[in-house]
Amino acid sequence: QVQLVESGGGLVQPGDSLRLSCVDSSRVFSINAMGWYRQAPGKQRELVASITAGGSTNYADFAKGRFTISRDNAKKTVYLQMNSLKPEDTAVYYCNADTDLDSYYSDTYKQGNHWGPGTQVTVSS
Repeated sequence: QVQLVESGGGLVQPGDSLRLSCVDSSRVFSINAMGWYRQAPGKQRELVASITAGGSTNYADFAKGRFTISRDNAKKTVYLQMNSLKPEDTAVYYCNADTDLDSYYSDTYKQGNHWGPGTQVTVSS
């Protein structure tokens, strides 16, 4: 059974950094592809970044150059390092797990059915 728990959100000023963490309780975390999403008030949830089981990464245009997704299979954790934060980055950030073996064999990521409860990130002066 997959249980995801995010942490690391908070209130920061523009230009600051945050590192979000998501712990995945899956028995075999290493085969899961993972994604970070965010949802701002009144907006749809959007993909921020993803990382495959093999470590290939993908970023939304707004995240490129500022955010870095990484994973530590030994700790069953995926991270989102966010630098140079802007007020428009304010949102609830969610972790998503793609447990489909097809994704593992093809080293791809697609939105899975497993979500964490989210962690709030607020960027404000």
